[in-house]
Amino acid sequence: MNLRVGDVVEVRGEAEILATLDERGELDGLPFMPEMLAFCGRRMTVHKVAHKLCDTQTRSGLRRMERAVHLAGARCDGAAHGGCQTACSLYWKEAWLKRVGSGGEAFPEAPAARDGRLLPLLEINIRKPDSAEHYACQATELLRAAPVCLPVRSLGQYVTDVRSGNVGASRTAHALLIGIFNRLQAASKRLLPEKLWFREGRRWGFLRPGLRGRTPTGALDLKPGELVRVKSQDEILATLNEDMLNRGLGFEEEMARYCGKVVRVQARVERCIDERSGRMLTMKSPCITLENVVCQGVHSLNCPREFVPFWREIWLERVTP
Repeated sequence: MNLRVGDVVEVRGEAEILATLDERGELDGLPFMPEMLAFCGRRMTVHKVAHKLCDTQTRSGLRRMERAVHLAGARCDGAAHGGCQTACSLYWKEAWLKRVGSGGEAFPEAPAARDGRLLPLLEINIRKPDSAEHYACQATELLRAAPVCLPVRSLGQYVTDVRSGNVGASRTAHALLIGIFNRLQAASKRLLPEKLWFREGRRWGFLRPGLRGRTPTGALDLKPGELVRVKSQDEILATLNEDMLNRGLGFEEEMARYCGKVVRVQARVERCIDERSGRMLTMKSPCITLENVVCQGVHSLNCPREFVPFWREIWLERVTP
């Protein structure tokens, strides 16, 4: 379909989508999930062309995805997956869509065409057979849906980044330089003695944690809608151990780009699915998500996945309106 950012598409009805799925409710290894049924019949705008994604399960780098997009406003609400609050951006295969036109206009929501045959198939396949608390979803199955690794040297991906409208040429060059630098740093740590490492062999951003051993905790009892300021890098790094973790939750370079910014609390997160195992995790202390704060892919070669980062309350501070 050669879709681009801003194109308007209509999500096909249940019967049409069912005709594209196998017995597992999948197309090319990608599940169509029950949470996606609410969008059937709706006209929506292409937000990103999902031609690649970063592997957050095995850290193998980028993977190639074929004929898929992310649609504006279409995130998983976790209703069929035990109330998971990860809020992943849903993947839509082109076969599940039909082109309408170009963006710029608002569209009324159309009622979903429901014939009752698709939901039972999807519900059977969202749970893994070993446990009621083990789930299958697009996030857990992404490595099957995108089995081919996409190396940095594959220049076609950067052309697609620009032609699709995902990012501009300058952002593409910026992300590519960061990607090359990080791989040189990793190679130097494998091949050179420690005294020859540049900036301790750290990735671009040069985040250096300030703790060894047990990390501190902090509670603000934040509520959705409250204004907060993301603390400075130095303040946050002082709460992290040598693995860049605070009680098991990581802080990354993409998150550091928001340090000092004032944002609103989106939600308190208590439950999420572990992508590697499919197991539902219940957090000992809730994390926070922030409005319009997503991974922009600057440090991951412009991955369009826009993962929603989780924040410890100790990394935030209240702001008086």
